[in-house]
Amino acid sequence: MNNRWNEIIYKLWSPIYDRFFNSGKFLKARKKIFQGEKFVINQNILFVGVGTGADLELIKHKQLNITAIDYSNEMLEKAKVKFKDSSIEFFKMDAQDMNFKDSQFDVVVESLILSVVPDADKYAKEMIRVLKPKGKIIIFDKFSPKGKNLSPWKKALRPLIRLLGTDIGVNFEILYEKNKDLLFVAEDTPIMFNGMYRKIVINKMNA
Repeated sequence: MNNRWNEIIYKLWSPIYDRFFNSGKFLKARKKIFQGEKFVINQNILFVGVGTGADLELIKHKQLNITAIDYSNEMLEKAKVKFKDSSIEFFKMDAQDMNFKDSQFDVVVESLILSVVPDADKYAKEMIRVLKPKGKIIIFDKFSPKGKNLSPWKKALRPLIRLLGTDIGVNFEILYEKNKDLLFVAEDTPIMFNGMYRKIVINKMNA
């Protein structure tokens, strides 16, 4: 995967994305992600890979300072239309190279982006960079099984799935190991499809 290919793929996905990933099991999963999450009024919150704004629909966004980014113009435009009367700031931006200051956000929310970006480690480091000390990253994504290799059939399907704009082989534990001096995992909960999709909450240590 690369950014140019992702632009093409998500331009194609944009008209039907909500039908598949903001309904049924995926909608139930998204609701689980935000259950029990209490955002504080005037917190600075970043939604990375906001897509069509599916996650924004599940929180009281009017009480928060929200910035939302995506690399796909088409996906971003759909989110802008949904929230045209809100104060949410939308930007087209590469999640691997964000145009934000260090330690700018109290919370970073990312759904299904670690499995999409060309370089997951580079993206993870960017999330950490823009997050304030003691800040929180909320992740909803799919990962390879803990401590296991992909099954033969998943290995065979992986190249095809990557062509569709996502990856089933990202290993969270490896990503965390590279950055564990800065972070600790506060929650790791299986959400869907036998734990393939997980909610992971990470806190950034104090500087």
